[in-house]
Amino acid sequence: MAVTAAQQDGPERARPGQEHLTTTAEQGRFCVARCSCGWRGPARRARSQARTDAETHTTLR
Repeated sequence: MAVTAAQQDGPERARPGQEHLTTTAEQGRFCVARCSCGWRGPARRARSQARTDAETHTTLR
């Protein structure tokens, strides 16, 4: 059985032509940025940094 991980440790380039809808989600004391493409940023204590991770993901093309 093959298992693939969607988590990324840092910003990954958004793929051109694919719609990227980002959100942030609370996980205990941390906030995580997520994208509809399957990307997930690192857990952050600062919500603003998680939002910056999401913005960086969608603007790197």
